[in-house]
Amino acid sequence: MSDVAEEVVPGPPDDRAASVLRFAVELVAWVATPWVLADHSWLLAALSLILLIGLPTILSTPGDKADVIIAVPGWVTILLVLLQLVAAVASSWVLWPTWAAVAVTALAATVLVTERPRRRWLLSIR
Repeated sequence: MSDVAEEVVPGPPDDRAASVLRFAVELVAWVATPWVLADHSWLLAALSLILLIGLPTILSTPGDKADVIIAVPGWVTILLVLLQLVAAVASSWVLWPTWAAVAVTALAATVLVTERPRRRWLLSIR
């Protein structure tokens, strides 16, 4: 037995609605960003997919996903989510009509609100 108590961090908040909304914004980012960049360079479009899909797949915070390939602190996961949100909003304004871009922007803003408990939990992970 050890005299040093281990710090037990509870698991992430289980909010399916927040996860679904976040995934919807991720889908927009995955579709719209390479679409916008393909007009300039197919290489930029491919790199955007590597950044938007590859990084969150490889880098994850323990406890946030079932399988962790490379463990990172919670703030890294938060930055990756913010990258997805910014990419979705910026690309939608360049690519789609105003009504669609407004919808994506509203969805991203909703994600910022619904993800607050998860962000708090991620910031507690070192």
